[in-house]
Amino acid sequence: MILTALIILLVLLVLSVPVAATLVVLALMLDEFFSPFPLFRAMGDVLWTASDSFLLIAIPLFILLGEILVRTGIAKGTYRSLESWLSWLPGGLLHANIGTATLFSATSGSSVATAATIGTVAIPQGKEMKYDQRLFTGSIAAGGTLGIMIPPSINLIVYGFLTETSIPQLFAAGLLPGLLLALLFIVGTALICIWKPSLGGPSTSHSWSERISGLWNLIPVLALFGIVVGSIYTGLATPTEAASLGVLGAMVIALSMGKLSMGVIIEALDGTMKTTGMIMLIIMASYFLNFVLASSGVTRELSSFLESAGLGPYSTLMLAILLYIVLGFFIETLSLMVITIPIVAPIIISLGFDPVWFGILLILLIEMALITPPVGLNLYVVQGVRKGGPFSDVMAGAMPYVGMMLLMAVILVLFPSVALFLPGLMD
Repeated sequence: MILTALIILLVLLVLSVPVAATLVVLALMLDEFFSPFPLFRAMGDVLWTASDSFLLIAIPLFILLGEILVRTGIAKGTYRSLESWLSWLPGGLLHANIGTATLFSATSGSSVATAATIGTVAIPQGKEMKYDQRLFTGSIAAGGTLGIMIPPSINLIVYGFLTETSIPQLFAAGLLPGLLLALLFIVGTALICIWKPSLGGPSTSHSWSERISGLWNLIPVLALFGIVVGSIYTGLATPTEAASLGVLGAMVIALSMGKLSMGVIIEALDGTMKTTGMIMLIIMASYFLNFVLASSGVTRELSSFLESAGLGPYSTLMLAILLYIVLGFFIETLSLMVITIPIVAPIIISLGFDPVWFGILLILLIEMALITPPVGLNLYVVQGVRKGGPFSDVMAGAMPYVGMMLLMAVILVLFPSVALFLPGLMD
């Protein structure tokens, strides 16, 4: 049954059937072949239950927040400011790419939005200064992945929804690993450029007056981070309420900077509706698929297989990590999450692993899938923004950052406190 489900899934994905439709078709076929009961009759009730959650309102709100920041050009000022502080390091502008992605991740909640925004700002400047396009574009694609680790994160909300794990605790758990991963990117980039300077670009220095005056450009992003994440950590707002505060704050900041117009609002709302529609259809379809998998016995079969294999907790965890790395080559990240979490997470948690910690490890593996070909979404986003040049440049440039993510996964497994320290302070 498991093999049949995997074959059907891969065939539908290879045929480029939309993800939500793929999940529904797979569920209906499994219902027809393996279930003694007509599970399709429960589809309406299951789909309604999946969408009828106050928590999910946070998704369109965080998307809208990111859209406002993209449309109003606030990221451009952030990039210029961080360039003056970081471009003296070996690799020059590569570090501004990563630093800006880190800050933008603290407000957007989306990897795609982060990669697209930083790419739009940075790539023209990189071409003008004749940077090697491989590592330059790779740093943008990898930096963009931080958008789903550093809070607020749409993917962490989805994980919390599917596993009934505290969203505030997940947000707290993602902060230190996200910042540590960004630091690994910066250190790793510097070491690569020391080893092979041609992969980087010229290091530039700026006066202290330029650096200090440029800090003004960081205020909008830091203020929004304080509004959104601060209100959650202090208990003043739920994630959904904090998202609405973030949207209001972004509009006030954009208005005060003279960058908010009716055209910008319409474009932001249009982008938000398109992205939200895609995400919600996938979540609802996956909810129905998970219902069919559980009812027809696939979940029970997989659990029995792992139990009969006689693997210990860490061996099972390593198997799960390998599963996500392999599937990440072929399946889009949100789809990978909603398909696997209801099956894998209960097994891992039953072995004694903390659900918050596993959520952060899983998000790290999902981040890796964003920059591994052939389905690495951030690679295509950066290539699209780049508007020319071989796609192999972006793929090659992202590979060193995949190695850094694997190192981060090892750190999380060996030192769970990296993820659990801040949530522990909330208890």
